[in-house]
Formats: sequence, structure tokens, C-alpha cells
Amino acid sequence: MTRAEPNDGAQTLERGLAVLVELGRHPDGLTTAQVVTACGLHRSITTRLLISLQRTGFAVRDDAGAYRIGPAVSGLLGPARPQLRDVAKPVLERLARAVDATASLVEVVDGYAITTLVAEPPSDGPRFSYRLGNRDPLDRGAGGVAALAAGPPRPGEPDRVATARAQGFITTHGELNAGAHAVAAPLPGWGELAAINIVTNREATVRDAHHPLLDAVREIGAFTG
Repeated sequence: MTRAEPNDGAQTLERGLAVLVELGRHPDGLTTAQVVTACGLHRSITTRLLISLQRTGFAVRDDAGAYRIGPAVSGLLGPARPQLRDVAKPVLERLARAVDATASLVEVVDGYAITTLVAEPPSDGPRFSYRLGNRDPLDRGAGGVAALAAGPPRPGEPDRVATARAQGFITTHGELNAGAHAVAAPLPGWGELAAINIVTNREATVRDAHHPLLDAVREIGAFTG
């Protein structure tokens, strides 16, 4: 039987850290092949390292197969930088009250738009709500498209992603749920793809929500330094 050398574990750790550092240098993401070239590692080793980093939250993989720094990395920074969800929570609560509609934080995780925070308005009455942990496709619905727009331009990205990035928001009507109207804005500068999403059953609310939504984006963005 072959015995592991005493430094095998350290070598794996060093390789994993090298891959993580390389991902940090490329916020637009790297494919497995690009990581192989950048780090000079065998493809099978690189694949195992990327899978481990993704499984533990230190890397995320988008639908195009590119890997980026994951949310676990920001957790290592501790008090040096506030966490996005901590910053967004009170802002979303004020936004939901201001527009009288459900406001949520959407983050891209493993190729889906995941609702990670939800703030409901205090008023009674029928309304569309997003449950915590809701998972939507990235190519449909305001939240997913806006979250993609939080990143840098990518070759072949849909025109509506570029439009959302340029104008700062995107509006959709009934794309995910019949009768639902939504407006969402990207949250750039956090090292992850995220957006604020407002959903309502009243089309007029969406038309009036642009300015409060963009004010909320600026308030959250002030914490990125």
C-alpha cells in the first residue's frame, strides 16, 4: 500500500489556496481550463479543488461554467467589511414600507437566483410575496436578470442584462407568475452577483418604485467602500 507523504495535506491546501487567489484576481470568473493554465495544475486536480471550493461556499459556478469567489470568502473578513445581508436587511424593510410592496435580496447561487432576504410591507391586503429560499432561473424574472447585471459584461450575455446594467434597473410583467409585476436593480461591488427585487400585483407600484429602489441601492453600495 502506498503511504501518503507527511506534506500531502499541506500541498493540497496550498494548491487550493492558489486556486482561490487566482479566482480573486478574476471577478468575471474562470473556467476549469483557465484555472489549469493559470495555476499550472493537472486538470483532474484542479477539478477536485474547484468542486471542494464550491461545496464549501468559497467558490460559485455560473451556468456558463465559470467559477468565481463565493460568499464564504467574505465571511473570513469579519468586521473588516460588513456582510451584504446585514447591510441590506434594514434597507429592504424601509423600502418595503416606502413602496408598499414586497422587497427582497436576490443572490446568484449555483446558477439560480435565490431569495436570501424578504421584507414585507406592514399594510394588509392581497400582494405577491417571495418566500425565503425561493429559487428562480436567471434568464427570466427581474431579480435574476438584475443580479447578472451586477457583474461585469460577459460575451454573449442577453441584451436585457446589458440594459439593466446600463440603466440601473429592469422591469418585468408576469414572467414568473401571472399577474405579478416586478422591478429589480443590480448591487455591484460586493464580490458576488446580487440584486434588490420588488414584486407586486399593482403595475402602478412598479412604475413609482424606481427612485426608492435606486436610493436603496445607493445606500447599500455606500458600505462597499
